[in-house]
Amino acid sequence: MTARSTPRRPGAEALARIGHRAPDDHPADASPHTFPDGGTWRTEVPSVEGPEALAAVLKESARLDVPVHRISQGSGVWMLTDADITEMVDSCAERDVELCLFTGPRGTWDIGAATRTDSGGAGLRARGHDALAGCVEDALRATALGVRCLLVADEGVLWTLHRLRADGLLPADTTLKVSALIGPVNPASYAVYERLGADSVNIPSDLALTHFTEIRRASRAPMDLYVEAPDDLGGYIRMYETAELIRRGAPLYLKFGLSKSPGIYPYGAQMRDTALAGARERVRRGRLVLDLLARHGADGGMSPLGSRLPGPLHRFPTTTTAVPTPAKD
Repeated sequence: MTARSTPRRPGAEALARIGHRAPDDHPADASPHTFPDGGTWRTEVPSVEGPEALAAVLKESARLDVPVHRISQGSGVWMLTDADITEMVDSCAERDVELCLFTGPRGTWDIGAATRTDSGGAGLRARGHDALAGCVEDALRATALGVRCLLVADEGVLWTLHRLRADGLLPADTTLKVSALIGPVNPASYAVYERLGADSVNIPSDLALTHFTEIRRASRAPMDLYVEAPDDLGGYIRMYETAELIRRGAPLYLKFGLSKSPGIYPYGAQMRDTALAGARERVRRGRLVLDLLARHGADGGMSPLGSRLPGPLHRFPTTTTAVPTPAKD
C-alpha cells in the first residue's frame, strides 16, 4: 500500500459539481507525530476474552485479510487460568500480535455502593490498598507468563506499575495501556497520563476533531480510539472520519469495537456464543474500515505488523525509595 498526501474526501467531487465544497484541510491540524517505525496507525481488536475467542479472531483476520497489531481483553487477568494465558501468549507470538490483558480488581466489581449510583462513583478505579495490590499481583503474574501489555483503569495503578517497570520488577518492554473508561478529555490530562507511565491512552470516542489536534500539541503518546464504540461507551460509529482521525491523532490505534452487542465482562462460558460471534464481527468491522480507507486513498501509513513499542515518551521522575513505617509511641 502507498500513502497519498491528500486522501480523497467522501463524495467530494460529486458535491463540488453542485456547489457544495468541503472545508480545506489545514496543515496545522495534522499531528506531527508517528510511531517509531514511521507508521501513523495500527489496529486493535478488543474484548477478546480467552483462548477460544482469540482463535476465532486470528482465523477470521486471516480469512478477511485484516492486519492485527494488538489483541486486548477486558475481563481481567484474574478471570484467566495460567493455561489460558499461556495459550493466548503462544497464539499471539505465532502471529506476531501484541496481547494486552486487563489488571483488576476494579471499583465497579467490588462492594463500593457509589459505583451503582447515577453518578457512577469512582468507576473502575481500584479502591483501597488491597485492590491496588491485586492489580500489582495480576501484573506480576501476567508478565511472568509472557504477557507484555497491561491495561489499567486507575491513575495510581498506572503510576505504580510504571515505577515497578522502572525498578525492574516488571519487564522493561512491558507497555501500559489506559482504559477508555477513564480516558482523558483535554490535552493537560492526556499529558499527565503520558507522564504517569502510559504507553497508549484510550480517549473517549466522542471527542471532536479539534480535540485531537489540541491533544497532539501537548503529547505524542499513542492514542487508542474505538472507531466503533460499544454501547456502554456511547455506541459511536466514526468510520467515515477514520482518515481524518488518523491525520489529526497519529500515532493512533484503530480499535474495532461493536455497538448493539451485549456486555460480556466479566466473561464466562455462559456468554460463549455471544463472545465468539462478537469476536468474529469485530474483525469484519475492521475489514469495513480498511476498505473505506482504501477507497479514499488513505490506507497508507500503517505500521509494519509486529510493531508494538511507542518510542520515547515524557515521564515524571520515578523513585524506588520505600515509604517509611510510622513510628510507634
